[in-house]
Amino acid sequence: MSKKLAGKVALVTGGSRGIGAAIAKALADDGADVAISYSSSADKAKAVVNDLLAKGVRAHAFKADQADPNQVSGLVKAVVDRFGHLDILVNNAGVFVTGQVHDGANNIADLERQFAVNVGGVVTAVRAAAPLMGEGGRIISIGSVAGESSPFPGIADYSATKAALLGFTRGWARDLGPRGITVNNVQPGPIDTDMNPATNGDFSDMQRNATALGRYGTADEVAAAVAFLAGPSAAYITGTTLTVDGGFNA
Repeated sequence: MSKKLAGKVALVTGGSRGIGAAIAKALADDGADVAISYSSSADKAKAVVNDLLAKGVRAHAFKADQADPNQVSGLVKAVVDRFGHLDILVNNAGVFVTGQVHDGANNIADLERQFAVNVGGVVTAVRAAAPLMGEGGRIISIGSVAGESSPFPGIADYSATKAALLGFTRGWARDLGPRGITVNNVQPGPIDTDMNPATNGDFSDMQRNATALGRYGTADEVAAAVAFLAGPSAAYITGTTLTVDGGFNA
C-alpha cells in the first residue's frame, strides 16, 4: 500500500511533545520525512525522532527558539539543507500565559513573548518557508478555539494571538494560492496534554462539561486533522479553519 506523503518533507515546530509529537508521527505514518523543532526538551525530541526513524522515514530534531526570528529562519534553512526540500510546514509551537487585564501583576515580558512565539514565530516560519515550497505545498497552523471565543477570564492575550492566525491564514491562502500552496488552520479545543491535562480538577471539569461530546480530545485526533490537510485529498481546501473541539464552540 503506497503512502500518500511518500517523498514529502515536513517540518513540525514544537514537535517534541503533546500535539506536535502526535502530528510528527501521523505524518511519518503517511510516509513523510519529518523534522521537528524544540526549545528545551532535547531528551523528548530525541525520543520522538527515534520513534519516527522506526517507521522507516528520515527524521531529525533541531533546536530553535520560536520567539527569535533569526533562529526560526535558520531552522527552515537547516531543514532544507539536510533534507533537500520542504513540502509541509506545521506551525505547532506555542505558549499559553494567562492574566486578567486589570491585574497589576501582569508581566509585559510574558505578553511580549507570547506574541513573539504564537504570532511572530509563525509569521517568520511562513515567510522563510513559502519561497522554498513548490506546487502542492502545505502550510498548517495550530490555532485554538480561543481564537474565536474567550470562554473564561484571563486568556485575552492568548486568544488574541490565536485570532491573529485566522487572519493570516486567509490572507496567506490568497497570496500563495496561485502557486498551488494551501494554507489552513486547525483549532483544537480541550486536548489532553501536559499543557492542559484532563485531570486538572475543576479547570478540567469546566472544559470537559463545555464540550458537546463531554470529554477531552486526544493529540492523535488533532494529528489526524493535520494529516488530512497535508495530504492530496485536501488539495482544494485553503484559507479555512478545521475545528477539532468536541463541540466546545458549538
